[in-house]
Amino acid sequence: MAPAPRDMADGPSPARGIGSRPNPDLPKMAAALPLPPAARSCRQPAPPPGRCRSPPRRACVRGEPAAGRGLRSLRAAMGRAGRWLPAVVALFYGALAALVLLGVRDVLFLYEENRCSMTYMYEYPEYLKIKLPKKTARRYPAYELYLYGEGNYAEENKNLLLTGIPVLFLPGNAGSYKQVRSLGSIALRKAEDIDFKYHFNFFSVNFNEELVALYGGSLQRQTKFVHECIKVILKLYRDREFAPTSVAIVGHSMGGLVARALLTLKNFKPELINLLITQATPHVAPVMPLDKYLTDFYTAVNDHWILKAQDLRNLTTLSVAGGFRDYQVRSGLAFLPRLSQHGSALSVVSSAVPRAWASTDHLSVVWCKELILATIRAFFDLIDEDTRQITEDPKKRMSVLNHHFVRHPAKIFEESPEAFTELTGAFTWITVKASKWTYSVYNDSDGKYFTFPLASHRKSSSHVYCENSMLDTSSWIYGCMNSNSSMCLEATDLSWRAELLPTTKVVILKLQDYPSLSHIVIQVPPTAGNKYTLDCEFFQEDSRTVQLPVTHLFSFGLSSSKIVLNSTGLLYNVQLQHFNQIYQAFKIHVESHCQSLKERKPNVYRLHIPWSHEDSIIVAKVPSLTEISAKLHIARPQNDSRVPELNIYSSSDCQYEVILQTSLTQILGQIIRFHAGALPAYVVSNILLTYGGQLSTWISTGQCPDFTLELVRTAKPYKVEPLISVVVFLQGFNWFREIWESLSLPEVDAAALSSQDTWFPLVSLILFLFGTGIAYWSGVFFSLSLRLFSSLWFTLIRPTAPRRDTKLLTPRGLCGVLSLALVSWTTCGAFAIVIIYLQYWFKVIKLHVNVRAEQNMINGDSDGSKETSQNSSNDTVKNQSSIDCTSKATQSLPNSTTAEAVNNLKMHVTILNLFTWIMLLNLPSLIYWLKNLRYSVSLDPDPCRSTAVILVCILELLINSNISELKSSKLLKIAAKVPLPLSVAMVAFGQLHLYKVPHFVTFSLLLHVLCCIV
Repeated sequence: MAPAPRDMADGPSPARGIGSRPNPDLPKMAAALPLPPAARSCRQPAPPPGRCRSPPRRACVRGEPAAGRGLRSLRAAMGRAGRWLPAVVALFYGALAALVLLGVRDVLFLYEENRCSMTYMYEYPEYLKIKLPKKTARRYPAYELYLYGEGNYAEENKNLLLTGIPVLFLPGNAGSYKQVRSLGSIALRKAEDIDFKYHFNFFSVNFNEELVALYGGSLQRQTKFVHECIKVILKLYRDREFAPTSVAIVGHSMGGLVARALLTLKNFKPELINLLITQATPHVAPVMPLDKYLTDFYTAVNDHWILKAQDLRNLTTLSVAGGFRDYQVRSGLAFLPRLSQHGSALSVVSSAVPRAWASTDHLSVVWCKELILATIRAFFDLIDEDTRQITEDPKKRMSVLNHHFVRHPAKIFEESPEAFTELTGAFTWITVKASKWTYSVYNDSDGKYFTFPLASHRKSSSHVYCENSMLDTSSWIYGCMNSNSSMCLEATDLSWRAELLPTTKVVILKLQDYPSLSHIVIQVPPTAGNKYTLDCEFFQEDSRTVQLPVTHLFSFGLSSSKIVLNSTGLLYNVQLQHFNQIYQAFKIHVESHCQSLKERKPNVYRLHIPWSHEDSIIVAKVPSLTEISAKLHIARPQNDSRVPELNIYSSSDCQYEVILQTSLTQILGQIIRFHAGALPAYVVSNILLTYGGQLSTWISTGQCPDFTLELVRTAKPYKVEPLISVVVFLQGFNWFREIWESLSLPEVDAAALSSQDTWFPLVSLILFLFGTGIAYWSGVFFSLSLRLFSSLWFTLIRPTAPRRDTKLLTPRGLCGVLSLALVSWTTCGAFAIVIIYLQYWFKVIKLHVNVRAEQNMINGDSDGSKETSQNSSNDTVKNQSSIDCTSKATQSLPNSTTAEAVNNLKMHVTILNLFTWIMLLNLPSLIYWLKNLRYSVSLDPDPCRSTAVILVCILELLINSNISELKSSKLLKIAAKVPLPLSVAMVAFGQLHLYKVPHFVTFSLLLHVLCCIV
C-alpha cells in the first residue's frame, strides 16, 4: 500500500528534501485517500475543463443549517477574542509588575536626603594586630583582632601597655574591621580635650568580611571567636591600677547579633559585658532566611534573651536603627524583642536621636558624625570616677542613654542634679502677668529674672509652654515654691524638663503636676553679641489639640483630610486618628501663611509616635509648603490606645493649613519593605501551580500548553489563600492549636507575622498577585532568553538531526551524577547545583534549536510545494478540488514528531524556571564558599549538601526525559495533583523559612522522575 501523502503545509516527508521535484502521482494518491466526514461533506465533483465553479467552502456553507452557521459565527467571535486576550493578560500582569517596581522604587530611592556629616581623622589611622594564642589562631585562621590608634597614641600603644577603657567593635555582614575608625578617632579627640583624664581603647575584630546575613553557618564560629577575643583583651590590662573586668561592645549589623549570642554560650560569664550598643542590627528575624542555620541561630538567641531576661538585668543594651534610609535592614527588625524589653534595654531610630535627627543608611550609621558624637558623649558620661571604668550601676547607664538618645534637655548630664538652686546675682526681677510673653535679647548687659505668678493662670490654663532659642547648656527656667514676694531666692531647676529641638529648646509643664509651685522664673543672663528670643504662654490643652482622621487605605490619594489652624499660640498638636498600622502611609502637606513679612525663626514639625522612639523632625522656613511622609516602623501594640501626633512648633500670627492624603506608592513601599523577603515563596508557588496545570492538561489533551498561558489559567489565589486563612484563624483557638502541635506541625508563618504586628488583611493576596506577575514576566524572560541563545546557536553552529536518548541514565550520565554528588559532599552543595543547572540550561537551549530546525524545514518545504503546484500539469488542475479537501483534512493533523518536541520543550522550560529559583536561593552559600576558599575547600556546615545530592540525581534523569514517557505512567495523575498542596505548604511555611522552598520543589520533581520510570 502506498504511503499516505502529506500536505504541503505539514512539511517534507522523510524521503524528500526541501526543493525536490514534485511527484506526478500525487493528485491520484490524494484522491484515493479516505477523507474525514467534514472533508467528505465538502467534496464536490470537478467541473469540466475550462469551466469554473464557486469555491467549495461557500457552497458548503450555503447548504449548512442555521445552527451550524451560528456555531461558526461563535467560533469566529471567539477567535477574534482570542487574538486580543493575550494583550489584555500581558497588560494585567504588566500592571502587577509596575506596582512591584513602584514599591521597590519607594524603598530604594524615595527617602530623605542624607543629613549626616562625615567623620574625619586628623592623623593617619593605624591598626595594630593583636597576637592571639596559638590554639585560637589555629582554630580560627580567617579571623583577627586589632587595636585602633592614630599618631603618637598609636606609637605609645605598640608595646600594649594599655590603661584605658576597652571597647570592642564587631563588624557586620561583609563589614571591615576598619569601620571602627570613626568611633576611635572621635573618642581620641574627646580624650585629648580632657587631657586624657579618661580614654578608651578601641579594639576591632576582622571577620574576613563574611556574608553572615546570607549564610548562617559561621555565626556560631564568630561568636566563639569573640569570646576568645574578650579574654585576650582583658589579659592585656592585667596588673594595671584600674584594670577592667568587663568590655563594652559596639556591634554593627550582624555584629550586634553575634554580641547578643555570646550570652548563649555555656562557658560565657555574663559579667564580661556590661554595655552593648548595636547599630542597624536585625534583632527580630533575619532579613532573608536563606538557610536553617541562620533561622536556628536567631531562635536560640531570642529565646535565651526572653527566657533569661532576669539574668540580663546587669547588661545595658542600646539598639540604634537607621530609619527609612536603611533599606537593607528595616528599623522594625532592629527593635529588641518586646518580651526582653526589661528596664535595661532601649531601642531608638536615628531620626529621633537628639542632635542627630537624621535617618542613616546601613553603612552611614557607622560613620555619621552626629550619631557617633552622641555615642562618644554617652561613653564618657558612663565613666565612674572611682574605678575609671564604665559604671556598674545599671540605672545610671540607662539614665545616660536616655539623656543622649531619647530626650536631651540641652544640659550636660548629671547623675544626681541638685533639688534646689539659689537664684543669686545682681539681676533685675520683673513680674509678668500676661498669659503670653515674648522677649528678644541682644547685647543685654544686665541680667534679668522674669517671674510668672501661677495662681492667676491655674483656673484658665492647664499647661505652660516656654521656648528659648539660645542653645547653650546652662539652666534657664526654674520653679519657685510658695513665694509671696516678687523675688525667689531658692527654686527647683526645671531646665531638666526641657527638650532640645533643632532650632530651640522647649519645655511643656502641666500645672496640675506642680501644685507646690507658686511662680515660674525665666533667667536671662547678660549677653555680649548674642541674639536670641524667649517665648512663654499659658494655654488650655483642648484649645491646642486638633483631631485629624486619616484617609482610608483604598482612597488612593483621591480624597484628603484638611484642617486650618489660625495660630494664636506657639504649639499645636494634630492627632492622627486611626493611624496605627504599618501598611498605612500618608503624605502630609503643611502650608504656612503669615500676616507680616518680618524675619521669623524656622518652624519645627515633629511626627511623634508615642509607642516607640521613631520620631522624625523637619525644619521649615516661614512661609513655606512642607511635605511630611507619615509611615510606621512598628505597629501600635494591642494594649496601647495612644495616637500619633504631628507637633507644630509655630509662629503666633501665622496660619497653617494641614492636608493629609493616602500615598499609594508609599503603601506599596511598606509592603515591599516588610514582605519582600517572602516574595520568592509566592513566585515559586505560582510556577509550581503552573507546572501541575501543564501535567493535568497533558493528561487530558495530550498537549502541553505554553508556560504563560497555563499560568494565566492555573495560578489563582483562591486555590491557596483560603486554606491558609482558615488555618491562621483556627490557630487562635486553644483546641486547634493543641491538635496542631500534637501533629508536630510547624507554626504557619502568617501566624508568626501576625504576632509581630506585620501581617494585615489582604497582604497575602497582594503578595500572591505580585508573585504571579513576577512569575509571568520571568516566563517571558525565559522565552526571550531561549530565543536569543538558540538564534545565536543556530547562527554559529549548523544543527544536526537530534539524537534521541532512549535511556534516562547513560553510563556517561551515571559518571556525571557520581562526580557531582562527590563535589557536593566534599566541597559545596550549591556549587554542584550551579553546575547541573548550567547543564540543564544547555540541554533546553539545544532542544529549542532542534525544534526551530524542524519548523524551518517544514516552512521551507511548504514554500517549495507552493512553487511546484503553480507549474503542475492539466491533470493536476482537474483534480484540484479533491486535493484542496485533502489538504484541509491533513492540515488538522499535526506532525507528531514536531508536536512532541514542542511539548517536551515547554515542559523542560517550566522545570528550568523552577530550578532557576532553587539555584538563586542557594547561591549565597556558593558566594560565601568561594570567598573563603583559600581557608577551606569544604563548606562546613553546608545548608544544601543533602538537597544538592538529590537534585543532581533528579536533574540528570530529567535531562534525558521525554514528556511522551509520562503518558503511560501510573503516577502521572498523582504528580499532576501534588503541586497544589505543595504550593499551599510553600506559602504557609516558606515565607519566614525560604530554605524550605527548594524542598517542596524537589519533591515535585522527584515524582516527575518516578513517572518516567514507573
